[in-house]
Amino acid sequence: MDDHRTQDRIAELRRMAEQLARLVEVSITLNSTLNVEELLRFIIRTALELLECEAVSILLHDEKSGRLFFADSAGSDQEKLSKLSIPLEGSIAGTIFRENRPIILNDVMSDPRHYVQVSKYINFEPRNLLGVPMRIRDRVTGVLEALNKKEGGFTEADQDMLAVIASQAAVAIHNAHLLQALQVAYDDLNEADKLKTNFLALASHELRTPLGIIIGYASFLQDESHGELSEHAEHVLNAAMQMRSLVDAMTNLNMLRAKGLVLRTLVMPIQKVLRSACDEIRPLAEAKNQELLIVLPEKSIPVQADPERLATVFSNLLNNAIRFTPEGGRIMVGAQEQLGNVLVWVEDNGIGIPPGELKRIFQPFHQAEPHMTRRHGGLGIGLAIAQGLAEAHGGKMWAESEGQGKGACFKVSLPLAKTE
Repeated sequence: MDDHRTQDRIAELRRMAEQLARLVEVSITLNSTLNVEELLRFIIRTALELLECEAVSILLHDEKSGRLFFADSAGSDQEKLSKLSIPLEGSIAGTIFRENRPIILNDVMSDPRHYVQVSKYINFEPRNLLGVPMRIRDRVTGVLEALNKKEGGFTEADQDMLAVIASQAAVAIHNAHLLQALQVAYDDLNEADKLKTNFLALASHELRTPLGIIIGYASFLQDESHGELSEHAEHVLNAAMQMRSLVDAMTNLNMLRAKGLVLRTLVMPIQKVLRSACDEIRPLAEAKNQELLIVLPEKSIPVQADPERLATVFSNLLNNAIRFTPEGGRIMVGAQEQLGNVLVWVEDNGIGIPPGELKRIFQPFHQAEPHMTRRHGGLGIGLAIAQGLAEAHGGKMWAESEGQGKGACFKVSLPLAKTE
C-alpha cells in the first residue's frame, strides 16, 4: 500500500513539474509575442492542453457596449461566436467578470445563470465549466473559460492553473494592444515615448505577480521532492529566476528612459568591476564550454562609478557575447588607459554583426532575427540597458565587427576618476 502511495505521489509531483515547466514557457512566450492574434491562439492552445478539456474561450470586455465579446475560442464555432455578445447580468461569464472571482460548475445547463442563447446558436452543449477573471492589477479586463473536462470534473488545481494563465494572458494582451497603439502614434514622438515608458512600467510590474506564483510553486516542489523530480523542479526554478532577471532588466530600461536612475558613485578600480562581472557570468560560459579570458593591466585604473550599475553594463555585454558565441568559443575582456579615459572591450569569436546592424542593435527590443523563428533568446534590451548605463556614467559604447561569422567587439569608454 505504501509503495502505491509513493508511486502516486511521484506521479503527481512529476505532473506538477511538467505543468510548472510549461507555465515558465508560457511566461516567456507571452512576453516575447506582441501580435494579438498569435497571443490569443497560443493562450487557447495552452489552456486546452493543460486542462485537458474540449473547449476554451477568451471573452474581453467592451467598454462602449458594457458587454463581453468572444475574442477567440477553440472547440466551438468561433465564426458564429464572434457575432455574439454576452451581457454582464444573467450570464456565467458576466458573473465571473462582475464579482471578480472564479467559478466551477459541474452541471452548467441547470444553472440559472447559463446564457442558453450561446449554446443554441452554436449547437454546443456545455456539461461542466471553469471560468476565471483576467485582471490587470485590480481591474478585470475579461474572462477565460474552459468547458467540458474530458475526464471527471474541474478541480481547484485546474482553477489555480487557469488563473495563472489568465493573469499572464491579461498582461500580454494588454501590452500587445499598447504596442499597436504605439505603432499608430509613431509619428508623434513625444506620445510614442510616453507609451513605451508606460508599456515597460506596466509589463515589469504586472509580470511579477504570476512569476512569483511560479517561483513559489517550483520552490515548494523542489523542497518536497527528491532525485530526478528535484532536478526537474530546479530547472523550472532556474528558468523562472531567469525570467525575473528579464523583468528586472525591463525595470532598469524604464528608469533610464524616464531619467529616474540615481547613481550612488564612489572611486574604484575598473579591474574590480570587471572581475566581479566575469565571476558572475562565468558559470554560463562554462556551461557552453567557452573560454573566458581576462586581460587587465596591473596598475589600478580608477573610475567614478556606481558599482552595481557599472557591473550590470559588463554583465550584459558578457551575457550577450555568451549567447551569440557557439559552444567551445572564446570571449576576451580587456582594459587600458587611453587619453584620460579607460577603454574596456568585450570581444568574442561568435556569429558577428552585419554592418547595417552595428548601431541598431542598441535600440530597445531590436533583434536581428524574427522573434517567432529566432534561435537566440532574450528580449533585445540588454545592450540598450548597457549603453544607457554607460552614458549615465559619462561614457559611451559602440560595437565593431567585420561581418557575419567573424565575431564582434563591444567597447566602452569611461572617464578616469580624479584622484589625489
